[in-house]
Amino acid sequence: MTPQTDLRLLDLPPMDTAVRAARLRVALDTEGDGRAESLLVTKLVNIRWLTGFTGSAGLALVRPDRILLVTDGRYRTQAGEQVAAAGVAEQVEIAIGTTIAAQTELLAAATSDLESLALEAHAVTWADQRRYADELAPELVASDGLIDRLRVTKDDGEIARIEAAAAIATEALANVGHRLWEGLTESAFGLELDTEMRRLGAASPSFETIVASGPNSAKPHHRPSGRPIVEGDLVVLDFGAKVDGYCSDMTRTVCIGEPSAEQQRILDVVTEAQAAGVAAVRGGAECRTVDAACRDVITAAGWGEAFSHGTGHGVGLEIHEDPRLSFAAPEGATLTSRSVVTVEPGVYLAGIGGVRVEDSLVVTDGGARSITHAPKDPAWPSPPTT
Repeated sequence: MTPQTDLRLLDLPPMDTAVRAARLRVALDTEGDGRAESLLVTKLVNIRWLTGFTGSAGLALVRPDRILLVTDGRYRTQAGEQVAAAGVAEQVEIAIGTTIAAQTELLAAATSDLESLALEAHAVTWADQRRYADELAPELVASDGLIDRLRVTKDDGEIARIEAAAAIATEALANVGHRLWEGLTESAFGLELDTEMRRLGAASPSFETIVASGPNSAKPHHRPSGRPIVEGDLVVLDFGAKVDGYCSDMTRTVCIGEPSAEQQRILDVVTEAQAAGVAAVRGGAECRTVDAACRDVITAAGWGEAFSHGTGHGVGLEIHEDPRLSFAAPEGATLTSRSVVTVEPGVYLAGIGGVRVEDSLVVTDGGARSITHAPKDPAWPSPPTT
C-alpha cells in the first residue's frame, strides 16, 4: 500500500532544530550544581530532537563547542543527510564506529579533556554506566530528564506536525467508522483504522490502537481481540497517527445502537468531566488542578473509584511525555504555554463497560486550543444508510 500524497504534509513549517543545542547548554549549566561540562545523550528520541538523526543506534556527545554524533556503518549516509536536513550540519560532527568498543574509543578521545560528563540517568543501563566509568576519563554525573523538560515547549513546526497527525486520525475515523456497524471484530476494525491512517499519509499509528467493545471497554488499555462488535456495545477507540516522528492522540466512545439509561449516564458524566478538564488547561495551571477538575465531576456522580488513571499527559515525539496531568503529578508542577497535552477522563465499570473521551490541546497563556476535532456524539460515525 502506498500512502496518498496529502497536502497537509507538503506545507509543514520547518522546526527550529538549530537552536536546541544552545538551549540545552544553558540548561546544562544550571543543572544540579553545574558540575557537568558536557552531556552524553543516549535516549534515541532525544538524539532525534537534538540532531534530526532517526537511526536505531547512536550516541550524541554535547560539548560546549560542538556535538559529536556517534553511530555505526549502517547509518553513515543517513546520518549526514538527516543532520543536514535538520539544519545543524555546522554544529554536528559525525563519527562512525563499527563496534561498541570502537564507539567507546571515539567517546574516550572526545572526552579526554573533560573533567565531568553528565549521563541521562533514565536512559543508561547499569552495564553501560560501568563501561563508561571504566573507559572514559571524566567524572560521571547524573542528569535527570534534562532534554525531556526542554521538549515540553514545542516550536511552530512541532505543533504543526502534531496537528497534521491529529487531522489524519480524525479523517481516518470518519472514512471507516461506519464499519463498526458491520459486525467486525475489534482486531479487524483496528486494522481498518490503522490502514486508513497510513493511506492518508501517516508514517504509522502513534501507538497500538485500542478498540475495546462491550465488557472490554471497561479495560482502559484493552488490546483489540477477536470479539465481534455488536448492537448495544459501548466501543472505546483510542488511537493516533504519526507524522515526521510526531504523535497524535484521541479517544472517542461510540455506542452501537441506542444507549441504555445507564450507558447514557456514563457518557454524560465523562463528557462533562472532560469539558471541565479542558476548561482548566492554561499556561501556569497546576497539573493536579486539571486532574481534579475532571475527577471532581466523576466523584460527584459516585464513580470516583472507577476513574483509575491520570487525566492526561504530554504528546510529542513520544506518545506519553511530560507534563503529566495527574493526582500523582509533582507538587507545584504547572503547565507551560506551547506544550501539547491530553485531557482524557474515563469511567470503567467491570461487566458493564466503560467510556473515555480524549482531546489533545495546545496550551496557551489564556487557555487551550484543541487539535482533535472529531465529534463526541456517541452515534458518530453514523452507521451506513440503506
